[in-house]
Amino acid sequence: MKQYETVIGLEVHVELATKTKIFCSCSTAFGGAPNTHTCPVCTGMPGSLPVLNKQVVEYAMAVGLATNCEITRKNIFDRKNYFYPDNPQNYQISQLYHPICTNGGVEIETAEGKKTIGIHEIHMEEDAGKLIHDDWEDCSLVDFNRSGVPLIEIVSEPDMRSADEVIAYLDKLRMIIQYLGASDCKLQEGSMRADVNLSVREAGASEYGTRTETKNLNSFKAIARAIEAERERQIDLIESGKQVVQETRRWDDNKEYSYAMRSKEDAQDYRYFPEPDLVPVVIDDAWIERVKAAQPEFREEKKARYIAEFGLPEYDADILTGSKKMASLFEETTAICKKPKKVSNWLMVETMRLLKEKEMEPEDLTFSPENLAKLIELADSGAINSSVAKEVFEVVFGKNIDPDKYVEENGLKTVHDEGALRAVIEEVIANNPQSVADYRNGKEKAIGFLVGQTMKAMKGKADPGMINKVLKEYLLKD
Repeated sequence: MKQYETVIGLEVHVELATKTKIFCSCSTAFGGAPNTHTCPVCTGMPGSLPVLNKQVVEYAMAVGLATNCEITRKNIFDRKNYFYPDNPQNYQISQLYHPICTNGGVEIETAEGKKTIGIHEIHMEEDAGKLIHDDWEDCSLVDFNRSGVPLIEIVSEPDMRSADEVIAYLDKLRMIIQYLGASDCKLQEGSMRADVNLSVREAGASEYGTRTETKNLNSFKAIARAIEAERERQIDLIESGKQVVQETRRWDDNKEYSYAMRSKEDAQDYRYFPEPDLVPVVIDDAWIERVKAAQPEFREEKKARYIAEFGLPEYDADILTGSKKMASLFEETTAICKKPKKVSNWLMVETMRLLKEKEMEPEDLTFSPENLAKLIELADSGAINSSVAKEVFEVVFGKNIDPDKYVEENGLKTVHDEGALRAVIEEVIANNPQSVADYRNGKEKAIGFLVGQTMKAMKGKADPGMINKVLKEYLLKD
């Protein structure tokens, strides 16, 4: 039976985190009412002229430097001509001949060890609008809010051989870009989108097979499923003596099926020519050095520092640095309360649990370092017990309330009145003779029930350690 090798390259589109669009002053904020973030420039009105946003250039340079690319000194924009209803000008301003970054690469971890994925180029361009298909009215509507939002397109070399390598590469890119602050890279909101170019060939062959491009991939899981499905589809075609057609395909994640959209265009189909309304952007060494000097501490350096400076285990440091938001929360909270391991535990256990339950990303977290630090101090001082602390944290997580005020207003402070506790324990012992007898007969687990009954009677506000101590004192009496 023939063995096949999968060859994969990616085109990753990233919406940059500028406040305004690439060629006009309209807002880039996500979620505005349709067609409210628009002007004559981004809706393609005749006579309107683009003005380049400098921050777009600097973000593109920063990503290029962080991915080991060469920076192009003279940048020229080009017009990519095509008609589509969400493209108001009937062309897109992009870079074909002189992309801002070239010849880079990032290192990923694979099952076989480290591997470098080459980056062919990174270029700047503007996004198109968005078509909304209304099945009820049987029509399509267009929202131009996204038209003119700045993008960088990161074009990899065809160096990936599996879905696992693709996800590792995308995760590495996302991490770098988030740490730079160049984009939030939220796939579900479209601020990071990946098109998969995939072909198969017989194992050991040197020539590439015919590739297809798969679009409409808005999660890592969808990307992995689409890769496996397209690989199998192409192998089935080859095995049955048919040819793979070079085309663009659209992935339907609900049906786990792709279908052909159009034949794959080549550059000449777009009639590229230099953009006449924009002058070349000349980047000198001084500008590159300024951008380079502003680069942040990236994940690997941060992880090593957490281990050395805070004494965290490697596992903790790995989890915390896996998200820029989580790392920032850790550092800022630790700076306030000076308890790195406690902060790490709250972020890694309770925070990660709630993120999973609510299907949220770390970047969606809204509680402040100040409120997390206050909660840690309350729990650490014994002002509240561990179960109350978890209850309060759920409210902090959702509403970012002040834990001190919440505990005070809801009467959640731990009761340290030993006299009141003894009175409750005496009543619990009197009402549960069987559990008392079981404990005295060697069934040590029976004390757990009695602790629970005492905690219930104290409305969860007692110190479990004190309950255990006093209970054992009574139970061990003759």
